Amino acid sequence: MTEYDHKIYARHSKVGRDSRVSIPLIKSCIRATLALEGVDKPCEISVLITDDVSIHGINWEFRGVDSPTDVLSFPMTDFDPPGWTTPGADAIDPETGLLPLGDIVISAEWVDKQAQEYGHTRERETAYLTAHSVLHLLGYDHVDDGEGKRLMREREEAVMQHLNLAGL
Repeated sequence: MTEYDHKIYARHSKVGRDSRVSIPLIKSCIRATLALEGVDKPCEISVLITDDVSIHGINWEFRGVDSPTDVLSFPMTDFDPPGWTTPGADAIDPETGLLPLGDIVISAEWVDKQAQEYGHTRERETAYLTAHSVLHLLGYDHVDDGEGKRLMREREEAVMQHLNLAGL
């Protein structure tokens, strides 16, 4: 895997110190997902880790869904079909030389709830939600139970295996 100089911005907002998730883990997971997907351009991704109230508001404002959720993805580049394809030159920000992939919002409260519900660690849940969201930024989707969902789950598990977090 080749490592590119991706710019990953991540911060906590409205999350108590005891509920914070690992930003180094999130960055490592993003880099691993991009590498495993064959992304060969330096990219830019922003991650906000927040609480249920805040993600609820974002979910309502941008998706019209009146409930909190575990993770949201806001892609800035279209990939059709899903997965990495070299974007046109106009997709690269001329000032930074980076491809803006998009934004991710993670609910720290959902990380805890789902880790407990699925019987695995907070680290695995954090990495899983991060990989899931990065795959959405790359055009993957799971809206139906068909091929798209199967392929997305396969790619998520490949990231978990790569990070030695499968089954934790």
